[in-house]
Amino acid sequence: MSDCERPWGVLEGIRPVKLASKFLKAGQTPAEAVESFAREYGASREKAELATKIAGIELPIIDSMNPKGVSLYIGIPFCPTRCLYCSFVSNSGAKSAKLIPEYLECLKREIKYTSEIIKSNGNIIESVYIGGGTPTTLSPEQLDILFDSVFNYFDLSKNKEFTVEAGRPDTITEDKLKMIKKHGIDRISINPQTMNESVLKTIGRNHSPGDIRRAMYMARECEISTINMDVIAGLPGETLDMFKYTIEEVEGLEPENTTVHTMSIKRSSKLNETITDYTLTNGGEVSQMVDFARNTIMQNGKNPYYLYRQKNMLGNLENVGYAKPGTESIYNIYIMEEVQTIISLGCGGVTKTVDRETDRIERIFNVKEPKDYIERIDEMLHRKDVLREI
Repeated sequence: MSDCERPWGVLEGIRPVKLASKFLKAGQTPAEAVESFAREYGASREKAELATKIAGIELPIIDSMNPKGVSLYIGIPFCPTRCLYCSFVSNSGAKSAKLIPEYLECLKREIKYTSEIIKSNGNIIESVYIGGGTPTTLSPEQLDILFDSVFNYFDLSKNKEFTVEAGRPDTITEDKLKMIKKHGIDRISINPQTMNESVLKTIGRNHSPGDIRRAMYMARECEISTINMDVIAGLPGETLDMFKYTIEEVEGLEPENTTVHTMSIKRSSKLNETITDYTLTNGGEVSQMVDFARNTIMQNGKNPYYLYRQKNMLGNLENVGYAKPGTESIYNIYIMEEVQTIISLGCGGVTKTVDRETDRIERIFNVKEPKDYIERIDEMLHRKDVLREI
């Protein structure tokens, strides 16, 4: 593999910003850290500068963490359909929807059980992230039940942010947005992935670019203050010019955050199972997509603030979140840099306990399938007992 195919040099890990942070924390100037990063890891200067810039934005946010702080992730593993590239635990269709009421009852039990542990430990909740799947697959009434449980059982008086992933525009309604706002939640994600209708069909989305725009307009009318939009560089059937159109259309909607993912071929995805049916974008073209996105988004006043890599990414590139100053998601920073304990509730959740003094990380796994979660909820509760030791 040539140097141009290895923009991150010898680095194989998914968290290169951690390494850039070490240079800055050792007292190096940003310019010195860039040189050290590029020299030590054989990364391109562009990637060294990117990692160092992000590290400089992240470090003050990390330094302001509460020593007793923890964050919460709550998983809703249901989606309208499963996307071509997706490997997340999610369940689509009417059959899985029948599980939602019982799933929520079990999730309420885990919320209550975990809240008692957090209270006993004297921990402070600093961020809450409800993801999936697609949480807005739930009805407004079901969202109300979920939010009531979270606010009733957890002390969120010192919480800094609360995010709901409303990723699929075809699940977003005015009533759901009003329910989100009713509970004082002001961060959501609306994730188009592409603004090209033919590509949406290819990846298994049942919405149109017009639906994406309508969802954004509704969110603004409901006074949601911070909106993230995700796009993916290198989707099957999307050329460089088509991707440029996606970026220009998304930026025209003025989200506070834009996250640019690079296409990753995930082992358990439908794409991997049928990969011979598609022509994958070559690394050089994907690199041009990522470069165009970075330049355009930064010209709109957003800075890159978190970054991570995955296996089997086209062009050996990266995923980058961009944010207007002051709108960065601390949850994304905490989880990507592994600097705070993230307690995960619900199906497929992986709790990570972080000991910053020893850099020791322990993991607690929940089962992946909703049916198993429901049947084994007592076991899921008792797995959380190890949190009493943090």
